[in-house]
Amino acid sequence: MVRPKKHLGQHFLTDPSIAGRIVDALKPGPGDTVIEIGPGTGVLTGPLLEKEIHLLPVEIDTESIAYLKQLWPVLEDKIIEKDFLKMDLDEYVSGSFHIIGNFPYNISSQIFFKVLEYRQQIPSVVCMIQKEVADRIASPAGNKEYGILSVLLQAYYDIEGLFTVKPGSFFPPPRVTSGVIRLTRNSTVKLPCDEKLFHRVVKTTFNQRRKMIRNSIKSILLNLDSDFELLSLRPEQLDVSGFIELTQWVETQQTANK
Repeated sequence: MVRPKKHLGQHFLTDPSIAGRIVDALKPGPGDTVIEIGPGTGVLTGPLLEKEIHLLPVEIDTESIAYLKQLWPVLEDKIIEKDFLKMDLDEYVSGSFHIIGNFPYNISSQIFFKVLEYRQQIPSVVCMIQKEVADRIASPAGNKEYGILSVLLQAYYDIEGLFTVKPGSFFPPPRVTSGVIRLTRNSTVKLPCDEKLFHRVVKTTFNQRRKMIRNSIKSILLNLDSDFELLSLRPEQLDVSGFIELTQWVETQQTANK
């Protein structure tokens, strides 16, 4: 059996019924490519192998890799022995692909930023993460949990909280409750604003979330002698459309000041 490693944030799901629910929540078409992040002991891998998909498990733990290959020889040439965060996914996949996994808690946010990077190729993600992070991602504007990832992911994905999983379903049990969520790509191909600037505006304002936007956005715009109404709000009060409007306004100001 594979020993869970603390430095990799490994908490292995041991409940096959929950694993089945997670796998069933992903709805790939026949022949679709699915990347499984961190298969560990293969609790999701087994049911995934029963689907008519092209499965690519990505695993960094050599002990897990050896165990998975012994359990399912069909995986011998399919497991990608890499750190997902450092991968150039285009080297392994052409076209679109789905993502599934029990994400290590300590890198889940970084995984979502990578999903955003490849958003045009990823139609859906089903994952188990810390419930607190799941709540944050799905949170609407106006909530204290609402933040950078909420806005950036909701700009491109519809997000559903599916169910929670208690610590007793893992070995070793984590100290927190987990949440399973599904991200489904929405119809937004491109935002009606400069997308890089949109990301910068969201990150800049939330990094000083207690300040009014007028004060937090000074690092982007020096001249803020304006009565534009959104400047008097705090970032958690703006939904995606509000941040798009703010970004469009910043664009016009930058153009005018050139």
